[in-house]
Amino acid sequence: MARMTAARAAVEILKREGVTDAFGVPGAAINPFYKALQEGGGIDHTLARHVEGASHMAEGYTRTAPGNIGVCIGTSGPAGTDMITGLYSAIGDSVPILCITGQAPTHVIHKEDFQAVDIASIAKPVTKMAVTVLEAAQVPGVFQQAFHLMRSGRPGPVLIDLPIDVQLTEIEFDPETYEPLPVYKPAATRAQIEKAIAFLLASERPVIVAGGGVIGADATDLLVEFAELTRTPVIPTLMGWGALPDDHELNAGMVGVQTSHRYGNANFLASDFVLGIGNRWANRHTGYKLDVYRGDRTFVHVDIEPTQIGKIFPPDYGVVSDARAALELFVEVAKELKAEGRLPDRSDWVAATQERKATLLRRTHFDNVPMKPQRVYEEMNKAFGPDTRYVTTIGLSQIAGAQMLHVYRPRHWINCGQAGPLGWTIPAAIGVAKADPDSPVVALSGDYDFQFLIEELAVAAQHRIPYVHVLVNNAYLGLIRQAQIGLDINFQVNLEFENINAPEIGVYGVDHVKVAEGLGCKAIRVTEPDELGAAFEQAKKLAAEYRVPVVVEAILERITNISMSRTMDISDISEFEDLATEPGHAPTSVKPLKV
Repeated sequence: MARMTAARAAVEILKREGVTDAFGVPGAAINPFYKALQEGGGIDHTLARHVEGASHMAEGYTRTAPGNIGVCIGTSGPAGTDMITGLYSAIGDSVPILCITGQAPTHVIHKEDFQAVDIASIAKPVTKMAVTVLEAAQVPGVFQQAFHLMRSGRPGPVLIDLPIDVQLTEIEFDPETYEPLPVYKPAATRAQIEKAIAFLLASERPVIVAGGGVIGADATDLLVEFAELTRTPVIPTLMGWGALPDDHELNAGMVGVQTSHRYGNANFLASDFVLGIGNRWANRHTGYKLDVYRGDRTFVHVDIEPTQIGKIFPPDYGVVSDARAALELFVEVAKELKAEGRLPDRSDWVAATQERKATLLRRTHFDNVPMKPQRVYEEMNKAFGPDTRYVTTIGLSQIAGAQMLHVYRPRHWINCGQAGPLGWTIPAAIGVAKADPDSPVVALSGDYDFQFLIEELAVAAQHRIPYVHVLVNNAYLGLIRQAQIGLDINFQVNLEFENINAPEIGVYGVDHVKVAEGLGCKAIRVTEPDELGAAFEQAKKLAAEYRVPVVVEAILERITNISMSRTMDISDISEFEDLATEPGHAPTSVKPLKV
């Protein structure tokens, strides 16, 4: 048997579980692990500037390709607590990441030693497993179990806490005979799928709600095949966006109280049956008026996690299954029904959904100065093609982007869903660009999100990780300001001030161009809408030439209210701006405006 430190055994297991990249910040209590990383080779490490940033980099990395598991590493104490937000974000969105922390020596953990905190207890509510390993011989088994748990059932994160003495202890371990544990994924039965399809056959106006679980299971090909076989329109959730192309004839648009299309909500409200696959009925999708969302519709819910069935509302029928396993059977049964001539003709229903898609559009073309944000997304549609991977988190920028941008492929809209922490976008974009250096990556932020973890731009500059970052700046907490309208306040949401070092930007305060340049990146400020297209083209060229992030800052009008429901009711969406009434109003819509 080979003899090595427990830290070295952990590194060897990472490699045999398929890990090739890690993100982190070293420190005294995790240095033995970093020594093992250096000596073991085979894992490329990206040095973050903030440990929370490292956790979001790991999230972005995982979500870029099937099978990826992002790894983030930090020392004891505050490094672990910094990564809690990333773990919360990952478990909310079913993203497997492995967080490895250092810890004080085992004999002083309970003595309030320097930077000794019970990180396992803190992390337990936001992980599938969180453990402090007290015996070095248990390290291989704990890491083996971690990968098994992260991949099995509903995917999610794990935290492993390694006291420094445990890392340094030598153990017997043979890497050559190590094998990952089998992954468990529940699978639907033929009888369950036949019953689910019976509901579909009995309906007249069915829709499929495709959630992030379809993308996570790498099942989008089967989703499209099943939808085309049965001629059933598909409504992707925000996390499922890209499961089928936006311009597909069966894409009925997104539904919700914020990140929705006018035609998407209208199509859903006209439906009579809903087949949800890999979704969790999140409240930004359903709204809080569940009586409106449910209506007289029949619901079938397919999800990998048993406790998700009936959590928000009881479906008429529930199936516990991995999305790919279920869709394989859905396709199999649908093919048999088609061969028997038992699939109904859905032509009129499909045509009706596409008619709404061509008529119920929001206006994007405005020539105002300062700019309206809608014009920014219109120009982004022109400048960035279908191979673009968009990365964003929360705020009016994300909501408007989801309403107006276009996504054509799975894993090309990488959005933090359930947690929505500000600051997520920059590090997540770095993780995405690191995982896929060959595809264009475009991040989207409002000014506040951009400022939260802005130091991570230096990480991409140091490691030559290029991407384009579109920054829409109105010097406001825009979403919070809009949420305060119902309370008749506008309190502590203003970010404007006159920067004594940059009088040319007026009241917009922070000089993002200077900050980005100071962190080793390139930046372009745009004040005229007609300049946006050229700025985006220049940004792409600069990113390719210098291999660093390029920030394109669009100076917006101070206040724009983005379409959303003030009552959390999908049938009651407030449209604050003029709607599209002629083709020139929405020139980049997926279907030309029909008037």
